[in-house]
Amino acid sequence: MENQMLTGKVILVTGGSSGLGRSMAMAFADAGAQVVLASPDHQLLEAAAMEIEARHGKNRVLATPTDITVRNDCERVLAETLRTFGSLNVLVNNARRPQRGPGLPPDGNTLPFWKSNPDIWQETVHVNVNGTFQLSHVVTPHLIQQGWGRIINISTSIETIYRRNNSPYGVSKAAIDAASLIWAQDLAGTGVTVNVLVPGGRVDTDPNREASPTSLPLEIMNPAAIWLASSLSNGVTGARFVGKAWDPTLPQEEAAARARELPVFRA
Repeated sequence: MENQMLTGKVILVTGGSSGLGRSMAMAFADAGAQVVLASPDHQLLEAAAMEIEARHGKNRVLATPTDITVRNDCERVLAETLRTFGSLNVLVNNARRPQRGPGLPPDGNTLPFWKSNPDIWQETVHVNVNGTFQLSHVVTPHLIQQGWGRIINISTSIETIYRRNNSPYGVSKAAIDAASLIWAQDLAGTGVTVNVLVPGGRVDTDPNREASPTSLPLEIMNPAAIWLASSLSNGVTGARFVGKAWDPTLPQEEAAARARELPVFRA
């Protein structure tokens, strides 16, 4: 059942075809939003869109194949969003280069930095950092022009950022945290906020791998993501929120305060 908290909002989710991105996209749609799914994986993208269509109708979702590292793709996804829904209110920068997957060694890129594959290092930084910048750079002028908007950057736990053998992934997420604080200050007074959201622990996003008993559920960030995307978070910017710390039994303002890890910047 929809709670209508995001009715009237158009939300673009990168990496929205699977894992945490897909889970957040479904939650946004359930809360009344129109959702744009952006991903280079055509098959998974269409499957995710069909699920939202089945639940809420075709006028609630747009699936557009997108490589966020390609400027033309970023401009196209914004143009298609505006043509389809007439506006864009929220950008969720969730896309990342996976640490493991086809063509990667068993340890992925979780290696001492001097043993890392330079190509994997550069690709990770290119997708996670440059791609996030490219799409944000394209979308932000539209958000400023309409006087209200949200940029939600998905990062990782601080201890994960600096964990041994966790570069380049940790390095790329540290860059996202720094960018979020800088962008929040750059956008102060525009009505556009920038915040970081993290799960708060390990989440198994590979459907082909058995989840660890200690893993967090895919939906761990959904309540905080909905709040951040809504008008209830007006004025909150430059902060870091932990999905695991969100207590759904509390009033939303109190739950948000408890889940707020770092009140980094106040507009």
